Amino acid sequence: AYDIGLHGVVYQVNKWDPKQFDWTKKLADADYVGPTCQYCHMRGGHHNVQRFGTVYTSMGMSMADRGAPIWKEKRDHWASVCDDCHSPRFARENLQALDEAVKDAGLKYRETFQVAADLVKDGV
Repeated sequence: AYDIGLHGVVYQVNKWDPKQFDWTKKLADADYVGPTCQYCHMRGGHHNVQRFGTVYTSMGMSMADRGAPIWKEKRDHWASVCDDCHSPRFARENLQALDEAVKDAGLKYRETFQVAADLVKDGV
């Protein structure tokens, strides 16, 4: 998802240009033209990538209660990372759009498994 998104495309186009991505700098001191995976997932020097990972486990297939306190904490952190470069409104609107995409993906996922189950019943 990162590679085909806006940030990933900026990275892929510029990653070999030392003026855009100076790999000799520590991440905390970097002034890259766009965020790398590490910027969001290893923010603050943490090496546990999932600690500050986005809230969507298994590409939205988890039916976890998104209202649970752990989800609120992760969502607030997720938005705060975006706030480093974008407005708070931008981050919240994109998080809402991702929520809707996850709902749609979950429905398609279940529909696909139902089609497969029906085919098995029909002997295919």
